[in-house]
Amino acid sequence: MAHFYLDDSLAAQLASADAPVGAVVRLTGPDARHASTVSRVRPGERLRLGDGAGLVVEGEVLEASAQEVALRVAAVERHPEPAPRIVLVQALAKGDRDELAVQAATELGVDAIVPWQAARSVSRWDAAKAEKGRARWATIVREASKQAIRARVPEVEPLATTAAIARRAASATVLVLDPLAEHPLTALDAASLRDGDRDVVLVVGPEGGIAPEELAALTAAGARGVRLGATVLRTSTAGPAAIAVLSGMLGRW
Repeated sequence: MAHFYLDDSLAAQLASADAPVGAVVRLTGPDARHASTVSRVRPGERLRLGDGAGLVVEGEVLEASAQEVALRVAAVERHPEPAPRIVLVQALAKGDRDELAVQAATELGVDAIVPWQAARSVSRWDAAKAEKGRARWATIVREASKQAIRARVPEVEPLATTAAIARRAASATVLVLDPLAEHPLTALDAASLRDGDRDVVLVVGPEGGIAPEELAALTAAGARGVRLGATVLRTSTAGPAAIAVLSGMLGRW
């Protein structure tokens, strides 16, 4: 399998070339250093490079140093954004459980992630900590995307309130993971979920679960409660498990 790295300037580099195939593109920054010093990529090897927004090229490495890796493009792929998108609303959790959820969700194909300050979240992001926490999650997402060789890197949105999540129900299918819900996730009509105009939004609560008033607000806005089997999953595993189920229902897998 070819090595895979990300460079946001890839599209601009190809746009300035006479033709995509045969063009020489250059990987710089930390990824170039990692490729040459950690992965020990050398001239003559094959390498894949993406811009994180659906563009992926593959080619032969011409030069490799800690400052720059150059490759000649042999093939170009363009991956459109999936429709519908799967969005994970992940409640902040203690320790690294929310980060584990973010990493696994990215590897399993989530399209966007929303950090949620739930009422029962032990971890709290104040104004000063919110942007730092979001940046931390974005780094985890980017690294997980490279590991999974994902053409599109999921966006990490700003910290959301319960009211903001409830408003999504007006334009998206909002599913609240609740172990006490009447219907399992697999009971939903897969055909209706494939409506490309509506995101499928999964809401995962913190360790103590979703507070009754939060659940009531989400339900009143049009969200639906669903459960995953007969067991209660950790906040770090519930979202990824639901994403795997949805990927099958939506025909992604």
